[in-house]
Amino acid sequence: MINITLPDGSVKEVEKGTSAMDIARSISEGLARNVLAAKVDGEVRDAQRPIETDANLQLLTWNDTEGKSTMWHSSAHLMAEAIEFYYPGVKLAIGPPIKNGFYYDVDFMDYTISEEDLVKIEQKMKELGKQKNEYIRKDISKAEAVAYFEEKGDEYKLELLEGLDDGNITFYTQGEFTDLCRGPHIPHTGHIKAIKLTSIAGAYWRGDETRKQLTRIYGVAFPKNSELNEHLEKLEMAKARDHRKLGKELDLFTFSQRVGQGLPLWLPKGAALRERLENFLKKAQKEAGYEQVITPHIGSKELYVCSGHYAKYGKDSFQPINTPDEDEEFLLKPMNCPHHCEIFKSRPRSYKDLPVRFAEFGTVYRYEQSGELHGLTRVRGFTQDDAHLFCTADQVKEEFKKVIDLVLYIFKTLDFQNFKAQVSLRDPENPEKYIGSDENWEKAERAIQEAVAEKGLPAVVEYGEAAFYGPKLDFMVEDALGREWQLGTIQVDYNLPERFELEYTGSDNQKHRPVMIHRAPFGSMERFVAVLLEHCAGDFPLWLTTDQVAILPVSEKYNDYAENVLNLLNNYDIRGFVDDRNEKVGKKIRESELGKIPFMLIVGERDFEANQVSVRQRGVEDGDLGAMSVEDFANILNKAIEKELTHNV
Repeated sequence: MINITLPDGSVKEVEKGTSAMDIARSISEGLARNVLAAKVDGEVRDAQRPIETDANLQLLTWNDTEGKSTMWHSSAHLMAEAIEFYYPGVKLAIGPPIKNGFYYDVDFMDYTISEEDLVKIEQKMKELGKQKNEYIRKDISKAEAVAYFEEKGDEYKLELLEGLDDGNITFYTQGEFTDLCRGPHIPHTGHIKAIKLTSIAGAYWRGDETRKQLTRIYGVAFPKNSELNEHLEKLEMAKARDHRKLGKELDLFTFSQRVGQGLPLWLPKGAALRERLENFLKKAQKEAGYEQVITPHIGSKELYVCSGHYAKYGKDSFQPINTPDEDEEFLLKPMNCPHHCEIFKSRPRSYKDLPVRFAEFGTVYRYEQSGELHGLTRVRGFTQDDAHLFCTADQVKEEFKKVIDLVLYIFKTLDFQNFKAQVSLRDPENPEKYIGSDENWEKAERAIQEAVAEKGLPAVVEYGEAAFYGPKLDFMVEDALGREWQLGTIQVDYNLPERFELEYTGSDNQKHRPVMIHRAPFGSMERFVAVLLEHCAGDFPLWLTTDQVAILPVSEKYNDYAENVLNLLNNYDIRGFVDDRNEKVGKKIRESELGKIPFMLIVGERDFEANQVSVRQRGVEDGDLGAMSVEDFANILNKAIEKELTHNV
């Protein structure tokens, strides 16, 4: 007999070899019908696999992230079975679950496939799903696996097998389909009921642009049609909120093939928006004791060799530039932290100087494959709201907590109400991925966990998500469509101070190493603007929006008066413009609404004679606020801005 501990702390004694599914049935048949997989001592497994030792058990359903992922993985196998039915002889590459669904990369050989073909593949998947075929796991030798795929002529699976050790190979079969896979999978295909294949794209085998381009088919599946319909509605909303579409409509940014892929060009309105965001953070940072620094866009290769970044990320950097006259190599700057280390080192430091807080809106460059570029969310040149704090070991926790406060202030001011924190630690199974001593890693990890606990910040712990030089706290923000984004990160680093031989003189008159904290609340200006655009659908907060006011003269007779109103508003630091086109005022109002202008000031004969404006507010049920003086309107608007910027301080 073995003991199984359930999440509520209760213990069940069962026979050795009992499966998680059998345990679920012993609790409730209803529960068993909903179980998709099991987590046994932290490992996600098939619910049908026998449990051989005492273990902690969690039964995974659709409501669990791992349960969804297991179902989407199984759906990819079901899609591959449907594809082989219609296109016999195709070669299958990989078919993993992803954040919102699944995909399979397929070499369709001489077949042609288009978006229209997805409907029949969907229908076949539903037909196969109704058969409730079990996903059957089979351990197999490497020689048997090689022979199987040699007979099929599938070079992609054979290449995958080259990287596997004998004894770690499993096949999964459902119905007439067998695939190389480590699992896990759901009990049977009957759980997959509501299916939508969403798109077709090209994907290079193993992400290598020199290899063959395969066809990637994306899809998503749900246990109920109502959930699928809700998901599809969100996708339509996401299209309407796509930051690339909104950025074009609002005249914020553009791209040029001549400039280069993944290198955004900020238009005047977008540049002004960025400047307001930067000034907002600079003000908060100044109040928190940060000092602004500026570093070059390039750096000596040796700088990044010293930091360890070149060894870890050299292939993702723009490669060295040789100078014409001297034997020097430079890289386009891939990160700011080595530069800030050199600034700290530029003069002697005392413990009385610490903490030192350097901040920079520094532009960095990283090579992303062209197929992975996506608007502002994945670019090759981006500006980080970077800061590096140098402090004593005793100051780490307090400084970390202050950075948490700053991040939370930013999120609240910009109306990111739903977020969670993730403590990202080392992968204990792969210590070679990291630099630095175990002692320093343990101190850094402990400091983060204690700071999070003392702030009362709910957080999950994820192993293997740390940076190569230190653990970190990542903030996952949920936007208005329920999508999750990583915005903001704080890292504790004992290693770069070692590598750069940073030191300060302590109260004992001896030399000591400072501890370094990396911090970027926005992450990058480009990605943050993209996420903010989609979150608020272009309806920025009043303090941030490009044009706060549109002044609409009812005829050209009042254009001069409208310009005078604009000049008065400029004195109150209010941004706006005069729409002096020869159009009816109703059309001007509609277009101002579509342009997401918060306030419209209509000026006509009565307004001119009374030296006032008629105010209309966008997005309010009764948007007509009546007539008032320009000064009264300016006070209303500036009080609203002040409330936006101070109510969360």
